[in-house]
Amino acid sequence: MLRQIFSLIAVTQFYYGIYYAYYHVIFPSSFQRGGMYDSVGWFRFLTFWNMILQSVYFTICLINDFFGNNDISIKEKPLIRKLKDYMYATVAFPLAMFVGVQFWALMAIDRELVFPKALDPFFPSWLNHVMHTNIVIFTVLEMVTTFRVYPKRSKGLTGLLVFLAVYLVWLHIIYANSGVWVYPVLEVLNWWQRVIFYIVSLCIACGLYLIGETLNKAIWGKVQKQLEAGKGRKKTK
Repeated sequence: MLRQIFSLIAVTQFYYGIYYAYYHVIFPSSFQRGGMYDSVGWFRFLTFWNMILQSVYFTICLINDFFGNNDISIKEKPLIRKLKDYMYATVAFPLAMFVGVQFWALMAIDRELVFPKALDPFFPSWLNHVMHTNIVIFTVLEMVTTFRVYPKRSKGLTGLLVFLAVYLVWLHIIYANSGVWVYPVLEVLNWWQRVIFYIVSLCIACGLYLIGETLNKAIWGKVQKQLEAGKGRKKTK
């Protein structure tokens, strides 16, 4: 029951955040640049992509809570549980941490590069925290409360890098059609500095994947070894 309540709270707040941002947050005309930049709306931001991803992930968690299982076991798992575990490792954890860490780091350096102060009257602080703080909190709680076995590192990192590569292509499609960069920080960089920025960002994302893998092992490693040892003993009998 507690597990189901946790998933339901996560699903409710993230879906409500998406709804409120899409239908109630209207950027002032001074932040409208015309063309594709405006027509795609919130879908130009990685934060919004991540909100949708987290909503889908916790929806899968909720479905798994009712129709799958959260057993601490390495036996054959239902498809919904396999999808849940893979999605968490490859995108849900590293992207939540990436968005949260990158946003608050850039806010500390110069908020005008990521979230200009002029947006404050149009963007409620609670929504800002749902998008950039709560995602981290709920993702960490998910790590602590639910057992999972991480996929092979090559498969996990491939899934993460493919997702980020798609978003980078999307950024450049928007720029090619509007002449405007989604993030102000990209406007102050020349082309080679942008390449370095992208490479560093991808390295940070991969590092966060490895941190998630390490944390999962630290929390659940002993349990997994015990289960594997028990399975090995059964095979030898």
